[in-house]
Formats: sequence, structure tokens, C-alpha cells
Amino acid sequence: MSYICKFSIGDIITNEDIRTAFKCGNMGGMRRSHSTNTLVIISDHTKALYDDKWFNDELHYTGMGKSGDQSLDFAQNKTLANSNSTGIEVHLFEVILPSQYIYRGQAYLCGTPYQEVQPGEDDVVRKVWVFPLKLKETSQLLDRTLLEKYRQTKQKDAKKLSVDALKKRAQQTGSTKVSQRIVASSTYVRSEFVAEYSKQQAKGICQLCDMPAPFNSMDGNPYLECHHIEWLSKGGPDTINNTVALCPNCHRKMHMLNRHSDKVLLRRKIKN
Repeated sequence: MSYICKFSIGDIITNEDIRTAFKCGNMGGMRRSHSTNTLVIISDHTKALYDDKWFNDELHYTGMGKSGDQSLDFAQNKTLANSNSTGIEVHLFEVILPSQYIYRGQAYLCGTPYQEVQPGEDDVVRKVWVFPLKLKETSQLLDRTLLEKYRQTKQKDAKKLSVDALKKRAQQTGSTKVSQRIVASSTYVRSEFVAEYSKQQAKGICQLCDMPAPFNSMDGNPYLECHHIEWLSKGGPDTINNTVALCPNCHRKMHMLNRHSDKVLLRRKIKN
């Protein structure tokens, strides 16, 4: 017998609402309930540990286990891996702003789980299992305003870090395959740590024309814009080795002309 969920897609609810409705625990990102035969999956983007990413309509969800290599046979990793054949219903919630749980609907495993490298709770790099998930019903488009609030929060977090800590986070959160979400239209979700690191490395000087930033932003910092040498739309990675800080004029120039000689110059400056 199928579980009848009382939430509608797009509802914003509390953690306690989830616990009561699904009769599951109130902690963790994967919550098994035997009484309702469900597995609640929570993709919490406000926490730094796990690196869940959307690729259009697929969520690539990081499995269970905070430190050390994860096991596919461990606890709810095994539950999720076998969910298509066991009949356990998987329900997805997403947290973009703290304590706001957005119900995305019932999900299913749409591909084979795979391994990748991510830092653990102890900051030691380890192997994790990633589960490709799709929603059974068309979800409501993500509110672009909500995504912008999330971006601003991450931007503030990035500004608080030291240069060394920022570089480490930039290397951890940067990606050769860039997260992409469907809002009103498809949009790339860049790492704000990569962006902030590139700006700090530029020290207020445009990395193309070598001129100071034309003005300071409202926070008093020199205004430069991040640019990916190989564009994200062309498959370029969101990494510190592909990101530079440019004045608005040079940024526009790169998007209008995209000269090979300018790209060579920018790559040389990153290496130096």
C-alpha cells in the first residue's frame, strides 16, 4: 500500500512536520521509516559537508557517512540503492534557506550509483557514493529569488574565510561538471568560494588590462567580475584554474570577442 503524503509539491514546512508525517527520525539527510515504508531524503544546501548537485532535472545526491570512505552496503545507502526493486517510497526535501524544508515530491533512482571524492567531516578527503535521482512528477520551478538569496549567503560565507581557507574550499567546491538548475530558465550554479578566491588573488586589479577596478562596491571592496576563461556554457569547469577577475569593460570584451591571445594571457597570469 502506497504512503499518502499530505504535502503538496513546493510546500515549505518544518523539520518537525516531516518527523510527524513520515514517522521518521528528526536528524540526518536520509531517514528511514518502517511504519510508512518510506525513505525521506533531505538535500540541505546550507550545510558545507555534502556536495549535492542538480544537473537539470537530476539531483546527484551524496550518500550517508560523514567521515571515511562511504559504503554502499551501509544503512540507508543500501536502502536507497535498492529502493527501485524493494518498493520503498523515496520522498525528497530540499533546504536552500536555513530551517525551510521544501517538499519536492516522490523521487526514484534514475541511474547507477557512482563514487567520487569529497572532504569528510574531519576535512580528510574520502570516497563517497553519489545517487542520481529524478522526481516522479514535474516539480515546481525553483524561485529565482530564493536561489539568489542562497547565492548571497554563500558569498558572505566566502568573504569570512582566510585566503588559505578560501583556496581550500574553492578547490573542494569547484567542479569540472558544473551544477545547473532549471528556474524560469536554466541557470548555472557556480561556487562562490571559487569566485571570491579569484577576486582576492586579483587584489583589485583587472587581470586582463592591469588597471585598478573602476569603483568600489557597497561593501568597500574593489568591484571586479568573475569570468570563466573557458565558458561554462561551452563545458568549461568552475575551478580556480579557469576563473579570473575582470573589470566590467574587459569582462564585456571577453564575451564579445573571446580572443585567443587574451585567453592565453589570462591563463599565464593564473599560473603566476
